[in-house]
Amino acid sequence: MRSSSEILKSAIASASEILRSLVDLDAQVAKAADLITNCLRAGNKILACGNGGSAADAAHFATEFVVRFTHDRPAYPAIALTSDGGLLTAAGNDYGFEEIFARQVDAFGVENDLLICLTTSGKSENVKRALQVAKRRKLKTIAFLGRDGGSTVGMADLDLVVKSESTARIQEAHKLLLHVFCEIAEERLAH
Repeated sequence: MRSSSEILKSAIASASEILRSLVDLDAQVAKAADLITNCLRAGNKILACGNGGSAADAAHFATEFVVRFTHDRPAYPAIALTSDGGLLTAAGNDYGFEEIFARQVDAFGVENDLLICLTTSGKSENVKRALQVAKRRKLKTIAFLGRDGGSTVGMADLDLVVKSESTARIQEAHKLLLHVFCEIAEERLAH
């Protein structure tokens, strides 16, 4: 059995390697930053969704825009499609779990809004359905993916694929990228 120290050192080494690999996404990060800031400058909103830990990350991301990230500034419109338990369970019960985000995109999304989806496996049917509805409603889309992107790769306007087999390391990388986008948006929108 490994000691807690060995597990900690291994996790730090693995996370460091994955985080350093994000530099390979530099061009995609620049495009995603443009999509986010252009959306907000135009008076549109961000919708964010994911399952499990990715649901929590989507909610955290929306909160950073509505409240603040590093400094006081106007609130930016962002909605986590993961946060309303009544809505989620009603949609799941009446239409099926694969429709819980699609129904909300249909209800809240308007042309040129931005849908941000997170799925570490790239196989989440409810995320794929949300992307399909977003495309029909002419929203811009960004997919945060893991592993090889799964069957979701290519469905969004822009994919950010963290190439790792570890769900924990993918989520950590997604969280860093989400924070980077908050920082970029606050800096760009302040001017």
